[in-house]
Amino acid sequence: MDLRFDGKTIIVTGGGSGIGAATCMELAASGATVIVAGRTMQGVERVVKQIVDSGGQAHAVAVDVADAASVEAMVRFAVEKTGSLYGLVNNAGIGGQIAPTGDYDLAAWKQVTDINLSGVFYGMRFAIPEMVKAGTGSIVNIASILGSVGFAGSVGYVAAKHGVVGMTKNAALEYGAQGIRVNSVGPGFIHTPMVDTSLNKTTQDVLSSKHALGRMGTSEEVAALIVFLLSEQASFITGSYHLVDGGYTAQ
Repeated sequence: MDLRFDGKTIIVTGGGSGIGAATCMELAASGATVIVAGRTMQGVERVVKQIVDSGGQAHAVAVDVADAASVEAMVRFAVEKTGSLYGLVNNAGIGGQIAPTGDYDLAAWKQVTDINLSGVFYGMRFAIPEMVKAGTGSIVNIASILGSVGFAGSVGYVAAKHGVVGMTKNAALEYGAQGIRVNSVGPGFIHTPMVDTSLNKTTQDVLSSKHALGRMGTSEEVAALIVFLLSEQASFITGSYHLVDGGYTAQ
């Protein structure tokens, strides 16, 4: 299967670690010029160096996805640096507070929805006009298995990820006729720095057992699907929500 992106520019938010970094590496290996975007330059510059050292093309840019002006500047940077924009992976996210709905901190609610929901909207809001100009484009929004089921104690995260699935479907309907595809991916519990920060080992072991495959996934397993959905091989796929969850939601 030919998954080449030669001459195409793709932005990946949250590109400095985990699923984002794995996606950047795979895209660069497939010929894309990757805009590695993240909140701090340290992580994104490390990924850019790995890509360039491997013979790929990449540029680093700092972005706060909760800030519309910052996201707009990120898109402008990509277009000014490379001439056009083909793809966007809205991957940046946080786990948020763990607390019952009736005790959930209001500031924590705002933070998780600003990043996980509004951040995805801002990415599409500013990337889509550039894709319309180009007459083609592909967007992959990273949702979660919690975009389809609940998880006690995570009302902010669950609400945001359900919203991402809905926005994906809406944008797909609006822009399909203009050659732009929009899909979402719902990872199960993936062994990433965010999971290590949010969950202790005992909790991770329990969650691993809830996947039919008996383990958490890897960032590379999720990246493989993201890259496929971005590619022309997925040319008839849009408005869809694709689970990569090791059978978690099969029960």
